[in-house]
Amino acid sequence: MKTLHLYLLRQVAATLVVTVGVFAFVLLLGNVLKDVLDLLASPRTTAGLLFQALGLLVPFVLSFALPIGMLTASLLTFGRLSADQELTAIRAGGISLASAVVPVVALSLVLCGVCFWFIGEVGPRSRVAFKELKDSVLRSQVTQVLPEGRYLELGSVTLYVRKVEGDQLRDVRIFAFNTNGVCNLDLFAPEAELQRDTNRFPVSVLLRNFQGLVLMAGGWQGISAESRVEPIPGFRQARLDPPKLSELSMMQLLDERTKRRAEGVDVTPIEVQIHRQAAFSFACLGFTLVGIPLGIRAHRRETNVGVAMALLLLLLYYSFIIVAQSLDTQPRLYPQYLLWIPNLLFQAVGIHLIRKADGRA
Repeated sequence: MKTLHLYLLRQVAATLVVTVGVFAFVLLLGNVLKDVLDLLASPRTTAGLLFQALGLLVPFVLSFALPIGMLTASLLTFGRLSADQELTAIRAGGISLASAVVPVVALSLVLCGVCFWFIGEVGPRSRVAFKELKDSVLRSQVTQVLPEGRYLELGSVTLYVRKVEGDQLRDVRIFAFNTNGVCNLDLFAPEAELQRDTNRFPVSVLLRNFQGLVLMAGGWQGISAESRVEPIPGFRQARLDPPKLSELSMMQLLDERTKRRAEGVDVTPIEVQIHRQAAFSFACLGFTLVGIPLGIRAHRRETNVGVAMALLLLLLYYSFIIVAQSLDTQPRLYPQYLLWIPNLLFQAVGIHLIRKADGRA
């Protein structure tokens, strides 16, 4: 029995490594196209910084790739064992399917703990760290939005800078336009300074010894002064958006729930996120229990069949998550408990099918 258990465990583990790697790569590629393109476009992005950014995304994608990989590995491994008549040989030896799959189920329970660690702690913190890294890179190269010798349109303001030396600007010209697109301000300064907020985002330009024209009710009027602060509304926003609920760790969510309850605010959206993290962590167990008998019943070696079945099961599982999240503003419907239905459903169906497979034997 020990030899059989080790054999099945090796077969599932080998397939698991491959499937998790494939799904993690696909998910990581999607995040690269969505979030990393800004970094790739930045001239200040080095290869080391790019690998650091990708490394911060890995825990986030692994929290999703592990359950998907375990489901696919179960389908593919036991489908192949069934097609090669190895399961028939196991049953002929007087070993039930339920007894044979004990180490595989134990592996899925270990992965549940790993998933909970990724989903509830490492993943959210890594995601926030990635956003901060990306923001710091964009902030450090913000003067790239001030090309020398070109007119730059920034919302209702057009800016021209002949020379950029860090935050020091030379020969600056600013045109401002009203809502009708009519120019109502024309300023020129031989020297100026880019002013930033505490987050190092540019918010305005300090003009020195400027002169220019402003459109008044009676026509154009000449103006001049030693200095003038001209806000530029088209610059990048000064502050980072606060983390979303999906970017909070389990402990942060629990603290936020306590805080909102003390304030008398509805905590259902936070409850949904807490239960989502906990419920999805147990997806590995449900996926394994249902994947084993379905792989046997498929009785095929083809990889594409196993992958197709896995995708259909994932679609069913995620449909409950989507519905629950869409109801997070309806506390009377208790959407947080809806998230546990696919786990219970998959586990119950999986146990029933495994017992049924033993009954046929």
